[in-house]
Order: sequence, then structure tokens, then C-alpha cells
Amino acid sequence: MKSRPARYAAANPFIVWPQLVLKTNEMLVASAQVINHRTNRIAMAGVIPSARDQREFTLMGQEKFEAASESAQAIAGRLVIMQTQLGALAFRQMLNGVNGMFAMVTSPAAAFSAKGQAKILQSMMSNSANLASQLSGSVARLAHHGLRPIHSRATGNAKRLLK
Repeated sequence: MKSRPARYAAANPFIVWPQLVLKTNEMLVASAQVINHRTNRIAMAGVIPSARDQREFTLMGQEKFEAASESAQAIAGRLVIMQTQLGALAFRQMLNGVNGMFAMVTSPAAAFSAKGQAKILQSMMSNSANLASQLSGSVARLAHHGLRPIHSRATGNAKRLLK
């Protein structure tokens, strides 16, 4: 039984950032293993590498290019989504501020106006905190999307070359 749905975890920046750190660490450890293995293999191959070594050396460059390309595509796609979401949030925040200003300007009494100002200020500050939290989570998810292809290649190579 899951205590929280997966979507909740992805929406919470306090969970998304540590997950990103763990994935990055996992990728770095796997990359170090792969670099060590391949460097030793290059050193042992000598001047004329075998056909197997040549395939592995060709694969090294090809994988890097493919992973970088997939990462750039994932980031670009996520940025388009983020731009739309952040634009809508900013527009909604602006409308809330304008509505509050009109309510304050059209209020008949000065006392009501002061209450209105406090309410508007509280609402705007609350919305700003929510917006900052959403932005933080969105940036972490953007990094997750960009890291995914590189992480999968590095960990896959580490498992394959360990055999």
C-alpha cells in the first residue's frame, strides 16, 4: 500500500530535489565505473584494437552524442510546458492583484479600505510563495528530464561492462 500517490511526490519540491541529488549521484558513480573500465580497455587494446574493442570505442562516442541529443530534446520540451504554465500563473497573479486594487479603490470607507489592503497583500504574498514553490519544483523536474537519458546510459553501461 502506497502512502502517497506518485504525482504528489513529483509535485513537492522538498521531495523532487533530494530525488534529483540521488539520481545524479547514481549517475556519477556509474560514470566513474564506465570511465575506469573503458580507459583500461583503451590502454590494453594497444595500437591495433580488436574488432570488439573498435565496436566499444565507436559506441562510446555514439552514446554520448545520442544521450546529449535526447537530453536537449527533453529539456526543450519541458521548457515549452514550463513557459506556458508560468505564463498562466503570472497572468492569474496579475489579475488577482488588479481585482484587489479595484476592490480597494471602490471601497466606500477608509476602514474597509485598510482591511481590503491587508487582505490583498496577504493574498498576493501567499500566491507569491506558491508560485516560488511551483517554480522550484518545475526546475527540479526540468533537471530530471534532462538527466534521464544520461543516467540511463551511464547506469546501463556500468551494468553491461561489469559482466
